[in-house]
Amino acid sequence: MPYTLSAPVQHELLVKKSRFLATVTPVADRSEAQALVQALRHAHPTAAHVCWALLAGGQSAAVDDGEPSGTAGRPMLEVLRRQELEGTLAVVVRYFGGVKLGAGGLVRAYTDAVAQALLGAVKVPQVAQHDAHCAVPYALEGWLRRTLAAHHAQLLHTDHAAAVTVRFRIAAPLAPALRAALDEGGQGQLVWLAPD
Repeated sequence: MPYTLSAPVQHELLVKKSRFLATVTPVADRSEAQALVQALRHAHPTAAHVCWALLAGGQSAAVDDGEPSGTAGRPMLEVLRRQELEGTLAVVVRYFGGVKLGAGGLVRAYTDAVAQALLGAVKVPQVAQHDAHCAVPYALEGWLRRTLAAHHAQLLHTDHAAAVTVRFRIAAPLAPALRAALDEGGQGQLVWLAPD
């Protein structure tokens, strides 16, 4: 079963005067991952390298950022794979300490930095999500919100116009029971809308 992280975690590793600042964080896709990498580059402008690995289905990546090929990104990616993580970004910011570590030393340092960060992370099972969109009269808004909350659905957006339109997300296995409850309780006044 694939897992993701409940929240970002950081860890600092010192190896022969070099500082390896590891961050592991859950991400939705490659564009979110690249934005986080850019933010870390801006936060650490004097760092020698900002290496990263992303495990996100078909959007996975391993970037060495100037380190010898295969000594940073790929070992970090392997740590994520061994932990059965999905939708997870690992970034290691390296401040060079003046002592060369060699290829083996670099692989160990990047691997250890990510592995140590993951020791402090909380892994949660990754469950497929289902998004839905519906409309109800104003009189049923309170009932709709209570029903969504009772079924552990996440309210994404509410719009108040001629009717109340609501976008929500729910774990895919729970979606059929919620839909049945909404269809029954909506008394024919709930209208399912096509996704945008």
